[in-house]
Order: sequence, then structure tokens, then C-alpha cells
Amino acid sequence: MKLITLLSLPFAAALAGALVPFKGCQHKVKESIHGAPHGWYKHAPAPKHHVLELKIALPQPKFPELELHLWEVSDPTHSHYGAHLSKQETEALMAPHPETLDVVSEWLASHGLTEEDLIRSSANDWVTIRVPVGLAEEMLDTTYHVYKHAKTGESIVRTTRYSLPEILHEHVDLIQPTTMFARFKAFKSTLLWTNQVQPAVLSPSVGTITGPAGNQVDASCNNTITVSCLRQLYNAVNYNTSATNGNNLGITGYLEEYANNMDLQQFYQSQNPSAYGSNYTFVSINGSKDNQSYTSAGVEANLDTQFGFGLTWPTNGTFYSTGGEPPFDPDLLTERDSNEPYSYWLEYVLSQDTLPQSISTSYGDDEQTVPRSYATRVCNGMAVLGVRGVSVIFSSGDGGVGDGDVYPAEPLMHQCYSNDGRNTTKFLPIFPASCPYVTSVGGTVNVPEIAANFSGGGFSNYFPRPSYQNAAVSAYLATLAPGTYEGLYNSTGRAYPDVSTQASNFEVIYQGQTELVGGTSCAAPTFTAFVSMLNDARINAGKCALGFLNPFLYSIGHMALNDITEGNNPGCQTEGFNATIGWDPVTGYGTPNFEKLKVLVLAMP
Repeated sequence: MKLITLLSLPFAAALAGALVPFKGCQHKVKESIHGAPHGWYKHAPAPKHHVLELKIALPQPKFPELELHLWEVSDPTHSHYGAHLSKQETEALMAPHPETLDVVSEWLASHGLTEEDLIRSSANDWVTIRVPVGLAEEMLDTTYHVYKHAKTGESIVRTTRYSLPEILHEHVDLIQPTTMFARFKAFKSTLLWTNQVQPAVLSPSVGTITGPAGNQVDASCNNTITVSCLRQLYNAVNYNTSATNGNNLGITGYLEEYANNMDLQQFYQSQNPSAYGSNYTFVSINGSKDNQSYTSAGVEANLDTQFGFGLTWPTNGTFYSTGGEPPFDPDLLTERDSNEPYSYWLEYVLSQDTLPQSISTSYGDDEQTVPRSYATRVCNGMAVLGVRGVSVIFSSGDGGVGDGDVYPAEPLMHQCYSNDGRNTTKFLPIFPASCPYVTSVGGTVNVPEIAANFSGGGFSNYFPRPSYQNAAVSAYLATLAPGTYEGLYNSTGRAYPDVSTQASNFEVIYQGQTELVGGTSCAAPTFTAFVSMLNDARINAGKCALGFLNPFLYSIGHMALNDITEGNNPGCQTEGFNATIGWDPVTGYGTPNFEKLKVLVLAMP
């Protein structure tokens, strides 16, 4: 794909004159936001020659049919349960209408962009182009600016509105980067070192204590979480996985988070000696590098790979590293500006014929920083993975119901404000954890387990509550006193998390040193690892992988989970929601009991 420069504009203008549909066609606003989200401010006009990589999403008219397939293949009581679709079958349901392809190509050609300038996704539902800001502003009838984040100092090139010729509106779902300000941070609570994690219950480090499955667990697990602790706590001590049955566990990494192999081997030596010397498959997406220098080791990537692969060895593992440019530096006039990571990752994995049966991701951001159109489109991509038989699992966030702050240093200094122009106080749901097609994992601490006070949970403002969780969520809401947090959350939205696991005091190796880490970034790979073990058991029995988990979890799976009934997730100058009997928006339905879950999943078709 070649770079279109401003020198192309005379040619583009001549070509536009030959294409009647767009000549003099009036632009109409396609998408706008009231202003940059809280924390961002307009710094300067964007340099005209700064290069943007624009991704154009084309409508998927057959998505409702794909969604229907998802519900059927994920419902253990349906006759189509487990009849997952192939790449070719899903692409047929993702494809745009032929007229859309023609009209959009014609519009791009009117601006000097020929077919060789375009990158099309495998299903032809995304088109990627590289253009300078000056041309993007002409195409979208907008003005880009450099925005800076007051707290982090990072800069991005964005706009608060863009327009398209009216004839294009029905043929384009969205174009980004335009109004997207999400940072998609890792959920490790800015790296909770030993002196920052939620204090553990004072407990002896020798002897045993009773775990959630009624079995005896090393007492040291109340102070430090290891691979052995998790297998003890969640009743999988004696389960051995296979290296040859085709099962695979996927871990995603973004934002130049590199998994260090020397640290991994040191971790194996310490916590799973049998795995020492084994490795995983590294997959580079969007130009990511496999940087193995100690100084480039990423705590998030190390945590995810060490515990994800350490728990499931010898199951095959895949680490997807999705590249992103460094933060844009307006003073250095950096040539390119990064897009968000999920569309690149989704575009890649959906183009593959075979995929891991379970994939863990520990990244996200406030839902309101993600345009609704974009969130919907990415969420739909997660549904495609589900219908192909992949369990897609995300951490629920580390801010409780919002910013994680009950009593800020000064009144009204919390971060929980709406971005709709009214600046009202609101809880802040997390995306993609709020997507109804993923399984969201919250956090617990201690033995006996209680909710971690940072466990992200609440209700989406974008996605309505899916039917699979109607009974569970309605029952929880009925326990709240009338008027509880009225106006702060959307009681009819998709509720999360769905499940939880331990999320504090995880012992990792980072740059050759042993450290303790906390956050729901610990919980996502942990739960995913146990799902991978369940898939291992089903595959060994000649059955299909579990795929999208939530219909199973909310119908019968919750009976094999350890209910967490104590704790809360404060934030936004409130105590947040409480954990209680049954489902709750702090720990979901609770933590896994592997042996009980194994009995259930092996009894299903």
C-alpha cells in the first residue's frame, strides 16, 4: 500500500470531476462527540503532512443471522450446540453488500486512492488507507488537532466530529481514528508492587487452610499466589493437560508489552519445573517486534504468559503481540499516529483458518471514551470469534465502579463524569468487558475469598442486558434498596463481570526479579487457563470446544462456581456495589471449581 501525499490532490480533484455521484455532494455529519473526554485537552492543530492510518468499517447486513447462530451454538440445551462455524461461513455473514464495496471504492477513487492503495480485510468489511492529515480533512470535512492528556502527557491526533457525503452514510459504519480517545490500558493497577496490593488476611505461611472447594490449601496462598496455589484453590491439582490434542491457549499483548522468555523460563523453574525449556508460538501483528531485552520486558505480558501458560502446560500456547506506534510526539512531528489495537488484532485473527479455543485479554478503557459505533463493531467481532468456537475472556478493570476512589483528597475530585456535554457524575463501565459477547472476569483476594476492592463491575451504557443474564441480574437488582445509586448507572445495561478469580499478590518474574503483582490482569489469564483445561477434557472426550461461555455459565455453569458473598468495589465517591449470594456486579457468579465444572462440561453434547 503506497502513501498518498498532498501532491496527489490535483489528480484527485480531476478524478472527482469524472465521478458524478460525489461531485458537489453535500457532506453530512457522520459522527460527533461533545468534546474530548475528561483529561484530554486541545494542544495544537495537527500537522498537515502527519500520516494517519484510517480504518473504514463497512456495514455487515447479515450480522443478525450470525448472532442467531452464536446463540444457538452456545446454548447447551439447543440442538445446534457446538456446531461452530468455519472461517468461510462467518466471512459470508460478515461481508458487505456488493453495492457498498462499489460505492466506497468510487468515493476513495475520487480522492486519488486506487485499489493498490487499499488494504482490505479477509471478509472485505474493513478498508485501511494511509493518508496525510490534509487529505483526511478534505475527505471527512473536518479539522484534526493534537490532543494531550493532562495526567500522562501523551498526545494523539483526533477530531471531535467528521462528515461524509450523504450518499455514503448507509455504506460506512465508522472511520477511525477520528473521535476515538480510548487509551486501552493494561489492567494491572499501574503495577501493584508488593507494598501496594490489597493487604492479605494475616495468616501463617506454613500448614494448610480450607479452600473454597473444601480441600486443604497451602496457608502461604493467603500471602502469595502461585501456579500451585491456583490449582489447589480451584480444585485442579491432579488434572494433566495434553500437548497433542490440538488444544491451544491464546494470550494477547498490546502497547509494546513484550513477554520475556528468560523471565518465563525462570518462572517455570520456580513454579512449574516440568515446563522448563518449553516455549510458545509468537505471532506478530501490525509490525510488532519480539523484543527480548530485559529492559523491554513487560510486566503485563510476563504476568499473562507466565500464569496462563504455566497453569496449562503442556497445552500449546500462542502469544499475539499487536504493534502500535509510540505515543505521538507533536514536537518531533512523528510521522505516524497509532490507531487503537483491537481492530488490528481482530482483523488478523479472523483471517486465520484455525484459532486458539480460548483467548485472554487484560486491556480496556472507560466505555465512554470509545465511540458507540466503534464499540459495537469491535463487540460484533468478538461475537464472530464466539461463533467460531473461541472463548473470548477479558479482565473487568481495576477501578471498581469507576475511578476506584471512595474518598478523594478533595470533594468532587473524582474522575466519574459523563462525556455527553452535561458533565454529570456517572459510574464508568469498562469496554470491552461490557461487551455481551465476551466473558468478563473480576477479582478476589484472600482465603476464604472475598471481592477485591478494585474489581471492576457495573452496567454498560452502550449494550442492553442480554437475555442469558436477565434472571441473575434482576435478582441482584431486587436486593438493592429503592433509589440506590439512582442516576449513576444503567440498570438495563449488560452487567459485568460474569465470573472472578484471585487477583492480588501474584508472584511473577520481572527482569530477573521476583515481584508480587495485582489487578484483574491476574484474573483474566487465570480463568482462561481453567477454561483451557475444560476444553482439553472435552477434546479428549471427542467433543467440541466450549466456545462462547456465557449462556452456559448463566444456565448451569454457575452451579460449579464458588459464590463470593463478601466485599465491594468502591469508586466515584461511593462504596460501590456489594458482593452477595448469587450473581453480583463485583465478582459475577464467583470463582471456578474445576472438577465440578469438568463434570458439567463432559455431560454436555
